[in-house]
Amino acid sequence: MVTPLRQMEGRLAVINGRIRDAALRSGRDASAVQLVAVTKTHPAATLVEAYEYGVRLFGESYVQEWMAKAEHPQLVGKSDLQWSFIGSLQRNKVRFLLGRVACIETVHNRRLAGEINKRAMERGGGFRQGVLLQINGSGEASKSGFRPDELRAQLPALLSLRGLRIDGLMHIPAFRPDPEASRADHRALRLLRDELQDAEGTALPELSMGMSGDFEVAIEEGATRVRVGTGIFGERAPRTP
Repeated sequence: MVTPLRQMEGRLAVINGRIRDAALRSGRDASAVQLVAVTKTHPAATLVEAYEYGVRLFGESYVQEWMAKAEHPQLVGKSDLQWSFIGSLQRNKVRFLLGRVACIETVHNRRLAGEINKRAMERGGGFRQGVLLQINGSGEASKSGFRPDELRAQLPALLSLRGLRIDGLMHIPAFRPDPEASRADHRALRLLRDELQDAEGTALPELSMGMSGDFEVAIEEGATRVRVGTGIFGERAPRTP
């Protein structure tokens, strides 16, 4: 019988192989693409196992759940382990993440950016929190994020916030069963990033796009990090309130 642990090892090998192949198809080395292992609702023991198999970047969506995992005895002190916050973030919870996560991927409006900046500046010492700006390219009312025209207008002011290190862009396009149907969305994000880099004369190297169902297409369109959860860990358990 294949144990759940061995299943994880096999799934990781498959995902890493697919990342490598997609990167090669896009003319890049696999090292140009980071895997963000999405572990929300999975127990800390699952993260411990994934770490043993080489995963170093974990994505969490809920602040309290992340805090419990970050303080797990088998994860504390691992200097090469990094966290990326990938969920909707309320401004009153920014203080819990600051300086403890490598990246807040979901900076979806100027008010949240301002709160992160304020908290970072309070720390002093030239601290800058790494963030990605979340884009709502489809204009869906149910989704958070800067509309492209909105970001074009606001990016100069955002870049002036000294407590932020804006590393790039991210998005969560509408779910489509066919991965190819998301290709145009991913391409549009890359083109927007390229346009903004040229306009502002600044590097925005990171593109976080693509999940378990479409990460290969996202890589072919320029993703530098992909968020994969079910492809590695299987279906998520319901979240306990």
